[in-house]
Amino acid sequence: MRTRILVLILFAFAPALAVASETTITLLHTNDLHSHLMPFSPEIDYIPDRTGADDTIGGWARIATVLADEREKRTHPTFTVDAGDFTMGTLFHMLAREYAFELRLMQKMGYDFATLGNHEFDMFPDGLARIITTANDKNQLPEIVFASAVFSEESDRDNSLEAVFEQGLVRPYAVKEIDGVRVGFYGIIGKIAADQAPFASPVTFRDPVEISREMVGLLREKENVDIVVCLSHSGLDTPPVSEDEKLAEQVPGIDVIISAHSHTRLDTPRVAGSTIIVQTGKYGSAVGVLDLSFDGETTTLNDYRLIDIDDAIPADPRIQAEIDAYIDVIDENLLHPRGLSYWKTIGRTGFDMRLYEAESTVGNFLADGLRWYVNARDYDPRDPESLVRMAIKANGVIRADILKGETGRLAVADIFRTLPLGIGMDEVHSPGYPIVTCYIHAYEIKRALEVITTVYPLKGDDYYIQLSGVKFTYNPYRAPFDRVTGIWMESEDGTGYEPLDYSRSNDALYRVAANIYEGTFLQVIGDFTYNLLTIVPKDRHGNPVDSPVDFRVDVDPEAPGVQELKEWMAVMDYIAHFEDTTGDGLPDVPDQYRSTQGRIVKAPSLNPVNLLYRGTLVTWGALGILVLALCVIALFLRLAWKAIGGRPQ
Repeated sequence: MRTRILVLILFAFAPALAVASETTITLLHTNDLHSHLMPFSPEIDYIPDRTGADDTIGGWARIATVLADEREKRTHPTFTVDAGDFTMGTLFHMLAREYAFELRLMQKMGYDFATLGNHEFDMFPDGLARIITTANDKNQLPEIVFASAVFSEESDRDNSLEAVFEQGLVRPYAVKEIDGVRVGFYGIIGKIAADQAPFASPVTFRDPVEISREMVGLLREKENVDIVVCLSHSGLDTPPVSEDEKLAEQVPGIDVIISAHSHTRLDTPRVAGSTIIVQTGKYGSAVGVLDLSFDGETTTLNDYRLIDIDDAIPADPRIQAEIDAYIDVIDENLLHPRGLSYWKTIGRTGFDMRLYEAESTVGNFLADGLRWYVNARDYDPRDPESLVRMAIKANGVIRADILKGETGRLAVADIFRTLPLGIGMDEVHSPGYPIVTCYIHAYEIKRALEVITTVYPLKGDDYYIQLSGVKFTYNPYRAPFDRVTGIWMESEDGTGYEPLDYSRSNDALYRVAANIYEGTFLQVIGDFTYNLLTIVPKDRHGNPVDSPVDFRVDVDPEAPGVQELKEWMAVMDYIAHFEDTTGDGLPDVPDQYRSTQGRIVKAPSLNPVNLLYRGTLVTWGALGILVLALCVIALFLRLAWKAIGGRPQ
């Protein structure tokens, strides 16, 4: 009788016991922090010791507060992870090799795992090796998981990074067991992100699906993990199905993908198959909190939310003190030798300048600054051909708006964030893209502008080009790669614009300026367009130049090596040269940048004359194909009519 009663009791409480056996796990996650240790924008408005005192967002001291609070709320296992691109974007990354500010601070904030994004490779494999080694030498390195890297057997330029991997400072995966539940973490980079890591060479990257199948197999079968978490620097913005969604569909066994690269804010997780996908946006503007349950067989979503990082969140004083100390290091080692400091005000603006997928005020401003900077330092009035006639800036390298904030004061830290990326090609690989110039023909200028009309719509916002020195009109209904209908170039004295003859008969050469990344893109644009938009960069004598490295601007040819002009310094000096119109001792941004200036004008028209006027072989070829297709259709209809016994009319 007692045995029967005991059995009945066990059956009655079986559901409760099953529920009690479930394990809850929380993942706190970020992505694409891009060295934004300080809140923005503008940073100069930030008041760290008070809440509700400014309109800035982000900031690692605020993130630290959120991470600590969320851990404190929970008694179950909690992991803090980042999905890559933790560096490159502010003045802090400029000393990353020497001080590893980002990794050291992430370790102090309690990050358990991070992976590598494409921008971690911006300082070449050796630079990344130095960053990781520096953090490790100070015992302030979070665990890094990254399974995608393939090291070269022919080149020794990645040996230092390979050694870092061999030491175990970067591992393909890691396993943590807490409360009897084994959780496996691994990191990868996607195809698009890998394509945007040109300075990773000679390191290459394995196919993300292939390596994920291998990692899931190892974790599930060899390591016997219960939950698999992929830190994927792949993204969610490649329609109709993004890379991370494809990854989830093609690789069963991934429970969670912490996504990155596309800067996508997901307020609600995406689910592909049985995989949960999350991403927080960019620059530390939010922290994701993902609560999961594991019942012994299945991982399920309990709850998810994004916590906005803004002035409602108090800054962790310990982390803020660390950041303030880092700023002192930046001033002493980077800015003071250039007559600058982190908080130095270099100008004032009475309006915002923002970036759009169109001609934009900040785009005009930065492109003008680049052209002005080169002409101020490398133009000889006795040599008119040395004048830069056109400058370009790609949206993908413009990383921040310029906002007036509470005071309108423009601080060095805020201005730097507009053009922070890149690395030099000098002996020490100094941070920041160097400026390059080359000479091209007028018809090649037209081809460069066709990037906006045709390549950008196919490739995305990063390929939209902002202009200085020229303006143009285009008809979106014309044949692809031949949509530009008129170009005007600013006169040499800067008093107005004049029509540009972009026919082949114009053999004049025009000097153009860009950063080295954009210069490389101009050189290879033909490869993207089946050689329809081939542009051949040349020296002033018309001789082709093989590499953009060869046409860096050298402001002191008498000194050894090349003394590179940096684009981040271009915008600083451009602001400094403005007139003080308000009498407060600060240069004022001119009112011309309050609005766009008609440099890129869409002029849609289906008028046959407008569709064919000054058409290139592309247009006439498209017309020929259309006429041929109409003839084939007419012939087919004629034969069909005969076949049914009709008479042609």
